[in-house]
Amino acid sequence: MSSHWLVKSEPDVFSFDDLLASPKKTTFWDGVRNFTARNNLQAMKKGDRVFFYHSNAKPSAVVGIAEVVREAYPDPTALDPKHDHFDPKSDADDPTWFMVDIKAVEKLPRPVSLDEIKKTKALANMALVRLGRLSVSPVAAAEWATILEMAQSTARA
Repeated sequence: MSSHWLVKSEPDVFSFDDLLASPKKTTFWDGVRNFTARNNLQAMKKGDRVFFYHSNAKPSAVVGIAEVVREAYPDPTALDPKHDHFDPKSDADDPTWFMVDIKAVEKLPRPVSLDEIKKTKALANMALVRLGRLSVSPVAAAEWATILEMAQSTARA
């Protein structure tokens, strides 16, 4: 049985449209430097579905669906002193940081904003709401279904 996840990206850094435009609509999800988010990456399995969330956007929103196409493997940016995500404590023989590969599946019919999510009782316990700063978080099956339903409906006032 597959699991569901949410990954965040600032659209001016890497947007869902960028993912759609990537070769084979696929990219690696690197640069995660939070232990909880890293553990979530490591729990992802090939075939799991992923909500793509635009953070620091107007509005911040779930905008698309991706799929895990490669399970967690060491993030080489942690070992590169010239890279923004360099971690001097990282060790190639005992990696601390990991990444996965994701592939775009589809853009949602309409974005589902964080404001809408916060106003929806069925999503009150969603990790996105409870742990707002977490860049990779699990999504319960019922939460997944609720957001998909919201994306099909017309925007709420």
